[in-house]
Amino acid sequence: MQELHDAPLAPLTTFRLGGPAARLVTATTDDEVIAAVRAADASGTPLLLIGGGSNLVIGDKGFEGTALRIATRGFELDGTALTLAAGENWSEAVARTVEAGLAGVECLAGIPGSAGATPIQNVGAYGQEVSSTITEVIAFDRQADETVTLTNAECDFSYRHSRFKEHPDRYVVLRVRFALEDAGGLSAPIKYPETARVLGVEAGDRVPAAAARETVLKLRAGKGMVLDPEDHDTWSAGSFFTNPVLSAEEYKEFVTKVHERLGDDVMPPAFPTEDGRTKTSAAWVIDKAGFTKGYGDGPARISTKHTLALTNRGAATTEDLLSLAREVRDGVRAAFGVTLVNEPVMVGVGL
Repeated sequence: MQELHDAPLAPLTTFRLGGPAARLVTATTDDEVIAAVRAADASGTPLLLIGGGSNLVIGDKGFEGTALRIATRGFELDGTALTLAAGENWSEAVARTVEAGLAGVECLAGIPGSAGATPIQNVGAYGQEVSSTITEVIAFDRQADETVTLTNAECDFSYRHSRFKEHPDRYVVLRVRFALEDAGGLSAPIKYPETARVLGVEAGDRVPAAAARETVLKLRAGKGMVLDPEDHDTWSAGSFFTNPVLSAEEYKEFVTKVHERLGDDVMPPAFPTEDGRTKTSAAWVIDKAGFTKGYGDGPARISTKHTLALTNRGAATTEDLLSLAREVRDGVRAAFGVTLVNEPVMVGVGL
């Protein structure tokens, strides 16, 4: 294992923000990951896990403990069964499944980060979620001090949530197994309206998996959601806030406030959930609350391409970013009575 002291963490995150770690360890095998975790736990040292760094907001003071960078590799395809090491680049793995003619994750193309992070957040976009294809997650259980295999049901997946997110200090994901589909080179049925529209098909239709992937990549790039070192609109964590999911009473109050602010003829986006609640669009409420694309005059601003992305324009601090996030959150709450919840993990800071 590589070990560094007083090591910069900002370069390991897509925000390019945050202070140094007292100690940074890079593990390239599962055994090294487990050894580093056990050593930290045995000594009572705080532990920060870093994969692709695409979902982290690290405080300006850094991390007084051990930061463990998981750099394991492994892409194993057996028919339609795929096993990925936690450190595998997710976007590259998606590309390889499409090249193999398999369907199931092609609309998750371009999402930055590592494979091991995908079950934690139940990563999803453009009508797909990893929970639809994950069969098992192999993880180190810090509480039991052993490696465990959790089935899809045991992962307790829900919208941008899982058992791993519920217990962030218990599990360290080592490998993720997926069941993909051989549809003769075609994609899974297209679910997302925008994707179907751009592809020129109806919802539920299949298209060549490569075409679905390329379309999603273009859509993401148009919103600043594909990493580009030269484009500050991509110096972000992607969607900073999750889409609000409201109870029937909360949604009714929300619609009343929308009508009061925008007029009786305006209805917000509404997506009924299976449990009787309604999901609405965080990007929509942010925009309608007055925080439009490019909002801000400081080193941290809303993306010029997408209202849901908060960005580092090159010279921001984490506190600059959090100040903007609080302004947006509080403004949306004042306008519509909806409280936005941050999607990235906060390290040493909070909203």
